[in-house]
Amino acid sequence: MGNFLPLPVKLVDGRTMKVSSICEAEIALKGQWRNKEAAAYKDASRLIAAAKDGICRPTIAFAAFKAVAIDQGLLQPTGKSAALKLLDDVSKDIQI
Repeated sequence: MGNFLPLPVKLVDGRTMKVSSICEAEIALKGQWRNKEAAAYKDASRLIAAAKDGICRPTIAFAAFKAVAIDQGLLQPTGKSAALKLLDDVSKDIQI
């Protein structure tokens, strides 16, 4: 199980992944991306490697991964979780 909320990513070759850890982000970065020469991609790769080496905080590296996935249009939309849907149903009758 990962340390972060899972990010659904769809790579250029059509392969989809749920990325929720630094190791999974590293695997995803090795897949097909729109532009591996982009500065954001290179920064994310560098920060993920640094996080694995203990030089960078994992939260910063994972945020860089998320940013490049958004930037390259690979981050897929997510629906509400079952718990959030349940909370919405319970709270809809509560008046403020």
